Amino acid sequence: MKVVVAHNRYREAQPSGENTIVDQEIDQLAAAGVEVLPFLRSSDEIPDLSPAAKALLPISPIYAPKAQRDLADLIRTHRPDVLHLHNPYPLISPWIVRTAHRFGLPVLQTVHNYRQVCASGLYFRDGGICHDCRGRGFPLPAVRHRCYRGSTAQSALMATTLTVHRPTWRSVDGYLALTDAIKDHLLAYGIPAERITVKPNAIPDPGPPAPLGDGFLFFSGRLSEEKGVRLLLDAWQRHPDGANGRLRIAGDGDLRPLVESVADARGDVEFLGRLDRSGIDAALRATAVVLATPTWHDVLPTVVLEALAAGRPVLGTALGGVPYEVGDAGWTVAAEADALAAALPVARAEAAAKAPLARLRYERTFHPDVVTKRLLDTYSGLVRNAAPSGR
Repeated sequence: MKVVVAHNRYREAQPSGENTIVDQEIDQLAAAGVEVLPFLRSSDEIPDLSPAAKALLPISPIYAPKAQRDLADLIRTHRPDVLHLHNPYPLISPWIVRTAHRFGLPVLQTVHNYRQVCASGLYFRDGGICHDCRGRGFPLPAVRHRCYRGSTAQSALMATTLTVHRPTWRSVDGYLALTDAIKDHLLAYGIPAERITVKPNAIPDPGPPAPLGDGFLFFSGRLSEEKGVRLLLDAWQRHPDGANGRLRIAGDGDLRPLVESVADARGDVEFLGRLDRSGIDAALRATAVVLATPTWHDVLPTVVLEALAAGRPVLGTALGGVPYEVGDAGWTVAAEADALAAALPVARAEAAAKAPLARLRYERTFHPDVVTKRLLDTYSGLVRNAAPSGR
């Protein structure tokens, strides 16, 4: 089977870790015998574009002419079976769906965010969850609040793009929803249930779990408001110093001063700073429970997958993909300080009992072998149902 994997990489890592996940999925497909035809663009290319190409950038989210020509050439040359689309913005454009359909090529999209409806893709604005653009013919609130890159002009462009490409998204042959919450998002958007397959991301198997450590670990690439750092510290400080063992916090970002001040004031909070891969692995081995406390609808936090793979149960907030990820391998509560504070001693007491379930959930749901098989089955179904001629 030949599969075109199309993805516009971001300049910076996104909350979903999407860039890394796409790379890993390409490797997993190649290992399974799929001929992968990468159709990758990067926002890092923008400064080096020609003056003519830069002049077209303002319309590229709607229609990226070079990407359409390049895809057409690739299809004519290699005759692929499926186009698998991840992020199209800004250098690929959703128009790639129409180009593929012109050649009779079925399209599958992995939905990493909420950008069918939301200009920022996050359903999060000004420190809180926002659904103001749901159900609107034109997402005017996104323009008013400058939701895309903090710019009125760019937000207006993205709002126009969402409006223009509503029929495009509804023509996609199949969707991969990373969680049940994303499936619900697509259903509300009008995508028929038979076109949606729930297929999470996978992460490489780190091997058999180490014996359970102690205390709690919160780790994130960004210590920011939406990650729930402030919520966690509020909940933690509702208990006496040392009552729940040790809380270790790793990462860096806007809320680092807050974390450092709490760590200075309490003997049961330790700030680890930004960790590399080996540091994260060591921190996972040292802990008993991993915390995932987003205050937004985080799609599929990779930290939860890493915790499950390491055999660590997870205490998380009941938002976005966290409940789907955790399943019976931990606890989810409302994104409120009282609820989280009440769950901390429960999680500490039950960690040893939940730890085997954590590893089992990873092996059955998020292991690369399981996830890749589901993806291959989805490709096969699309090829069987593909139209015999162009659209």
